Amino acid sequence: MNATGTVDRPLTHDPKKQAPMTSSTSEPSGSATPAVTTAGAHASRQNRTREMQLIPEALARAHMHERRREADVERQAARLVAARRMQRRAERVSMRARRALAMAVMH
Repeated sequence: MNATGTVDRPLTHDPKKQAPMTSSTSEPSGSATPAVTTAGAHASRQNRTREMQLIPEALARAHMHERRREADVERQAARLVAARRMQRRAERVSMRARRALAMAVMH
């Protein structure tokens, strides 16, 4: 099977194994656009450092760290709301018990 790749779905992602770019056959030979060479492409490939390759991973890690922090803040806020609700309930029960005791003592 001799499948050729497209721009969106290349046959291989390895630039060295891809076919070199050539100028169009419909273009006149003496046109203003020079023929495309791969010499400059190889030099620019050398420019891609490991840090640059890891930038998306670092961004994803920072994004997940931020999401985790937001989730922790939300959980803490929910715990605080629940604790206040339980405190108010306990205070109401305490007041009811005091009233009941006062009524029992008075009668």
